[in-house]
Amino acid sequence: MDLELAGKCALVCAASKGLGKASALALAAEGARVAICARDSVALQMAADEIRHATGGTVTAIPADVSRAADLHRLMGSAVRTMGGLDVLVTNTGGPKSAPFEDLTDEDWLGAIDSLLLSVVRLARAAIPHMRARGGGRIINVTSISVKQPIDGLVLSNALRAAVTGIARTLANELAGDNILVNCVAPGYTATERVVELSASMAAREGTTPESIQARTEAKIPLGRMGSPEEFGAAVAFLASARASYITGATLQVDGGFVRSLL
Repeated sequence: MDLELAGKCALVCAASKGLGKASALALAAEGARVAICARDSVALQMAADEIRHATGGTVTAIPADVSRAADLHRLMGSAVRTMGGLDVLVTNTGGPKSAPFEDLTDEDWLGAIDSLLLSVVRLARAAIPHMRARGGGRIINVTSISVKQPIDGLVLSNALRAAVTGIARTLANELAGDNILVNCVAPGYTATERVVELSASMAAREGTTPESIQARTEAKIPLGRMGSPEEFGAAVAFLASARASYITGATLQVDGGFVRSLL
């Protein structure tokens, strides 16, 4: 299936590793020109080199911290100048602190709001004029299955990724007339460094091993395993493509059936 992404311009955030990197790789493999960002410039350049080598595509690495407004302004300007426009925006950020509600301070909340919520607001605001100029576009927000089924110990993610979903659903309505489609992709338990860290944190709290936490998690997944980053990236590429031209305001779960709800 031709996704008709050849020559499209895509910006993928937090793409030095994990789900962001997998998303950028999938888009580049389909022929899109890709700009990627992350805080760690060394890891970011390594990811860009890896994606170029794997796909032969055009990949631009732009160091930026998505929790900082000034960085996002610079990031968007640099990405659009380098690629010549913007068709696809993939908002993404590293996961917030894992802790029970009563252990979190105002500073923890404010930092998470900047990173998880305001980054999406600022990126969308900056991207919309460029997409309008090209006759449409795609905004794809990486959220979490926590928007459907809250996860113990992740109250920051549970609250703020749900807020991103609300923003996305509102923008889907407001931007439909501009042919800008807005969706979310909600990953379940995926084999990334973040999931390893969460397993270790939970194991420490429970006095057990990360391996036992992972086994317990996988037992709850109907497919019986964690997903791969590549499987997640494929879902992002589909939503970015011409084949998803009648999908907006949706949350696509990539979770192996973990969430049991009907909606």
